[in-house]
Amino acid sequence: MRIAILASGNGSNFEAIVQAVERGEIQGEVTLLFSDKKEANVLKRAAKYQVPAYSFAPKQFDSKEKYEAALCELLVKQQIDLIVLAGYMRIIGSQLLQAFPQQIINIHPSLLPSFPGLHGIKDAFEYGVKVTGITIHFIDDGIDTGPIIAQKTIDLDPDETLQTLEEKIHQLEHQWYPKVIANIVRRRSNQI
Repeated sequence: MRIAILASGNGSNFEAIVQAVERGEIQGEVTLLFSDKKEANVLKRAAKYQVPAYSFAPKQFDSKEKYEAALCELLVKQQIDLIVLAGYMRIIGSQLLQAFPQQIINIHPSLLPSFPGLHGIKDAFEYGVKVTGITIHFIDDGIDTGPIIAQKTIDLDPDETLQTLEEKIHQLEHQWYPKVIANIVRRRSNQI
């Protein structure tokens, strides 16, 4: 199975996924990384693991539709079977959703449907939750509203800080995102 990872930032989830592929835990191949930010650290991580990387920014195009059409063309040309969002900070539009139905997954740092959007960890922390976690879900045309694949929880300590919670959430992501991807790949490979 050919996997594309879309990311905008540091790339720690990208690295966790690629390492799981290298260990044979994910029976697929990360065939490309795409970033909408030319200076994103994830591009350096892709070079380290010799994963072909592509980058162009939405502002290089006249419209979001043209940007997404170029991204869609790239993914179709590379014959991608599964698109994994790993800190990709853009809303997926209808072109990609139609071209890759039920083939785009995302990880979100809260227990959806609670605390969707950009600041899931901070929002949960400031609300005062005692339990939070991560959600892995398929993408639909909403913001963090697609069908849930898996959720994993963690308890907050009485002396929890936003920083310690962020670290816990990232550890949970790095542990569980590769496992869920491996299960999706395994199920879909068995259907062929």
